[in-house]
Amino acid sequence: MSKIIIGRFIPGNSVIHKMDSRGKLIFTFIFIFIIFLANNWQSYLVLVLACLLAIVATKINLRFFWDGIKPLLGLIFFTSFLQLFFTSGGEIYWKWGILSVSSYGVINSIYIFLRFTLIILMSTVMTLTTAPLAIADAMEWMLKPLKYLHVPVAEIALIMSIALRFVPTLFDQTIKIMNAQRSRGADFNDGGLIKRIKAVVPLLVPLFINSLEVAIDLSTAMEARGYRGSEGRSKYRVLEWSKYDLINLGYFVLLLILLLSFRSK
Repeated sequence: MSKIIIGRFIPGNSVIHKMDSRGKLIFTFIFIFIIFLANNWQSYLVLVLACLLAIVATKINLRFFWDGIKPLLGLIFFTSFLQLFFTSGGEIYWKWGILSVSSYGVINSIYIFLRFTLIILMSTVMTLTTAPLAIADAMEWMLKPLKYLHVPVAEIALIMSIALRFVPTLFDQTIKIMNAQRSRGADFNDGGLIKRIKAVVPLLVPLFINSLEVAIDLSTAMEARGYRGSEGRSKYRVLEWSKYDLINLGYFVLLLILLLSFRSK
């Protein structure tokens, strides 16, 4: 659990770190969208190379990305196996009842695995190189048109920033509680699935109490500093587009051109 990287930010001086958070968020959404345009091994190879280039550009240790994606590999493999055994078409390699392994199933399972992996890795690139508050500011900027529909955009952005900020803290507190209970003889790795679930239940009460205390302290601090909503508030962090965003724009235009040229008709 200590290796889960959701909500974690690693300061750096790379090209991606210097980009505007709005640009990184927009281009991450674009990348996730164009993944579904790939339909052959050449187009997926272009996406894999583009993702690896983005990871290298962050100047963050590759081992860190691997440690972060490992907790999600089980879910990815499970989804891929469903595609493998329940997708029919092409040459049949094995069949038993409603289960079968066909050439289409093998290809689709590989594509599904690559899609999930690329989405997670590219999203991780964005979160590792962007401070949680900067992500919240970018989301608020993107949701601005909803203000005309009387949607509380600033409050939604505040909720997202608090959630992103305290996700790593919640994981750290969980690890501390687990270590404290291990020192008292608790075992979270022994026995079957049911026994492990029962062993995790005692974590919920202290974790809930700790989270409630943090929420109360945060609300008290906000009231003490005079927070009364978004009206009339100025911005300490001013978002500005830079040349690095133009570089990223050119990178994505080139990626889209390559993807469309390699894509099967």
